[in-house]
Amino acid sequence: MEPEKIARINELAALKRERPLTPEETEERDALRREYIEGYRQSMAQTLMNVRIREADGTLTPLRRKDDPDANL
Repeated sequence: MEPEKIARINELAALKRERPLTPEETEERDALRREYIEGYRQSMAQTLMNVRIREADGTLTPLRRKDDPDANL
């Protein structure tokens, strides 16, 4: 997410502490928050895709989703 958008989220948060937000400001804040959270989730998913677990025998096993039907758990 661009630094300008993060700055705008912070501006709106500061405004919220000073006065109630207008409906347009609330809508903008909610949209920016959704965008931020989606970017965070994508970043975290990418990070987890690169994590490997070292087994006792020294092999590396990639993480798998708990709900993955192909998981050997």
